[in-house]
Amino acid sequence: MYYIIYGFLYGFSLLPFRVIYIISDFFYCLIYYVVRYRRVVVDKNLAIAFPEKSVEERNKIAKQFYKNFTDNFIESVKLLSISKKELNKRFTANYDVINNVYSSGKSVQIHLGHQFNWEIAYSANATNLQYVLMGVYMPITNKYFDRLFKHLRTRFNTVLIPANDFKAKFYPYSKQQYALGLVADQSPPKPQQAYWANFFGRLTAFVKGPEKGACLNDTAVIFTKFKKIKRGYYQGHNLLFTMEPNRLAPGEITRAMVQFIEDSVREDPANYLWTHRRWKQDFDEKYRENVI
Repeated sequence: MYYIIYGFLYGFSLLPFRVIYIISDFFYCLIYYVVRYRRVVVDKNLAIAFPEKSVEERNKIAKQFYKNFTDNFIESVKLLSISKKELNKRFTANYDVINNVYSSGKSVQIHLGHQFNWEIAYSANATNLQYVLMGVYMPITNKYFDRLFKHLRTRFNTVLIPANDFKAKFYPYSKQQYALGLVADQSPPKPQQAYWANFFGRLTAFVKGPEKGACLNDTAVIFTKFKKIKRGYYQGHNLLFTMEPNRLAPGEITRAMVQFIEDSVREDPANYLWTHRRWKQDFDEKYRENVI
């Protein structure tokens, strides 16, 4: 079964971009107008994030978001066959910010939010960094698709660390220089153990893991964001936040990261993953000591 799925998607990946975008437009119409996939969640998120915008303005953002959403997955399938030259044509970034840290002997953690297209970004970074690039992923329940996406994500030598066995799988790499990419806007399963930061005017729970890992391993911390230049073309921007995480007060890295992500989203609201319930956990006064 795996080879049937792989063969079909590999064949699909050979289609020209202009053709796959016609297919992407079809799926956009299907999930937006017919299936209405998570429309309630998206509309609620946008209302919280942009109360100053009219309903018409937020609907315009939502429509563009769903177009970007379908493009994100269609473009990701192209990674099965795309050449390194074409990949680096479609995603560019100031990689020197990260590579300049390499000569210091330090490892780096790259903190980012759910901006499109993170799959292309991981692959492009893997081809341009001096570091071994690692990414944390949640295994897919379907074993065939799990195998397929692991192949897709490691084609350009990215190392994948499963989130459900992170400590054991990461340990061998922790003894060498590495770049660890962390999607750091995740909602924590235990809000009482989270940091709470102001995100679009509302106290929001964020996982402590990225900051704790940076301090524990004394890594440099890079914030990164992606901008969609035009359909199929992206630009990454890396910012060196600190070389010495342990010199900062607890919560300072996370607070700065949250502000960085919010500023990035405000620049291009439709290029952020709004189908996740960003504010599903309500703040309780008993969490007050965790506000940063």
